[in-house]
Amino acid sequence: MSSSIVIIGPADALPSLQDRLESGAEMHSFPDSDALEALDHIIRQRPRIIALEREFSTSSRGTALINRIKDDPNLAECEVRIVAHDSEFSRVAAAPKRPVHAATAVAVDEPKAALDQTGTRRAPRVRIADGVEVLIDGNTAILVDLSVVGAQVVSGTVLKPNQRVRLALSDGQGVIRCSGAVAWASFEMPKGLPTRYRAGVDLLNANAEALSGFTERHKRH
Repeated sequence: MSSSIVIIGPADALPSLQDRLESGAEMHSFPDSDALEALDHIIRQRPRIIALEREFSTSSRGTALINRIKDDPNLAECEVRIVAHDSEFSRVAAAPKRPVHAATAVAVDEPKAALDQTGTRRAPRVRIADGVEVLIDGNTAILVDLSVVGAQVVSGTVLKPNQRVRLALSDGQGVIRCSGAVAWASFEMPKGLPTRYRAGVDLLNANAEALSGFTERHKRH
């Protein structure tokens, strides 16, 4: 683990952030537009402190970066700190984890329930088997779950809330085409995989009978 500090934020805020964190340690600064390059440096160097500018930390990319760091056991000793460039605001988003001794009992967290980001569902959502694809505006995405009124997808192409899209689901029984609206979307940086967008899409004019048949054929068993 390095004793260095990595700073990530808007390019014009980096000098102020450096002044806030001046400690004699080696510093490496990255504009928020280079978050992936910053992540690569963090994985290789494992800095003592990773400082994110406050506004960037609440963006989809900032949130994805924090989650990616928290989920990596190799980065468990890194402190993630949220810092404002224009005030004294500073807080720790992820403190270094203390080593667990062999004689210490370790509590095991229960699996977290999936977050329903669209509120109470209007129809049962069925988990789809791995590898089933859907076309969104002509771009391939992975179908995660499906109901007659909505779908969750994972896409390498940008998806944004309120974006209107066209969907096509196809198999040996035919093609189902409908329009949709992105209800929610989040940016993800999964370990060992390309960055991606996870989104919930409201289906606006889908054939419910056809969707039910598609779901039955491709549901996870």
